Amino acid sequence: MTAGHSRIAGLGAYLPERIVTNAEIGAFVGVSEDWIVERCGIRERRYAADGEGTSAMASEAVKKCAADAGWKLDEIDFVIFATLSPDHFFPGAGVYMQTRLGLPHIPVMDIRNQCSGFLYGLVVADALISTGVYRKIVVVGAETHSHCLEVPETNKEIAVLFGDGAAAVALEPAEEKHLLASDLHVDGSGADYLKLELFDFKRRPWVTPEDIVARRQIPVMDGVKVFLRAVAETTASARTTLAKAGEELSRVKLVIPHQANIRINETVRRRLGLPPEKMFHNIQTRGNTTAASVPLAMYEAREAGLYSRGDLLLLTAFGSGFSWGSALLRY
Repeated sequence: MTAGHSRIAGLGAYLPERIVTNAEIGAFVGVSEDWIVERCGIRERRYAADGEGTSAMASEAVKKCAADAGWKLDEIDFVIFATLSPDHFFPGAGVYMQTRLGLPHIPVMDIRNQCSGFLYGLVVADALISTGVYRKIVVVGAETHSHCLEVPETNKEIAVLFGDGAAAVALEPAEEKHLLASDLHVDGSGADYLKLELFDFKRRPWVTPEDIVARRQIPVMDGVKVFLRAVAETTASARTTLAKAGEELSRVKLVIPHQANIRINETVRRRLGLPPEKMFHNIQTRGNTTAASVPLAMYEAREAGLYSRGDLLLLTAFGSGFSWGSALLRY
């Protein structure tokens, strides 16, 4: 295989049918609908059905993505699967997705970079295609948060934020460069500010009845620290990526950020001096779908006619780890 570049050939998404409104979740955790909107901008989110998991949703997104690219499923050479909520603790969700798709011949790589997982996968996929190792790669992000949130003990700041869903991007070889620049980072000193403590493999046994009583099976977050760091790093990473590409923000058609909190995104937008119409939000109806967030927003923005072939897109994400990054691409 010859080296070259990669381009986005197709997009696909899947959302579960169940819509959970602020009225429903607010009554569950004891807050008002307005309280949720004021804190994060979310009005509703989707929850997976009982028995519907991450690999099932991812499979549907991959099918739609391949069809959008004009590929047959068996043309896929490699899949990169970003998620923090696999069907089981191990093996990764990729093996279950591969079986559902009927593609036992292809390799699947699971990655765990949480909210920035899709961006990491995108950069890896571009490198694999550009060096000629593989030709047709799908990067998929999928999450099932609701199954660990829909319990009475869930912290309200966590419970209102997250939703379920999946989205995927197909990449194929191209003569010209389309992923113009990227900027990826991790700072593990912030790892404890947003985490799910179970399971603790440093101990024997690694899960105990006391863990359940202490609610270690429910995510925890220091919202203030996450907010401040997300704003600072997302802004800096966006600027760094543009500088690496030698591009001006004014030439970017649309900025598509990770959908964690509309207040974070709006603060970043103002710091960048970006007009409101050039930053896309779908958190109002999707919630935070972590690794699925950026590709889902890409898909919905395209379907809304907000960008087309040849346009520059700036993707950004920040999340647990802390892990963050940006990518500038020509669609």
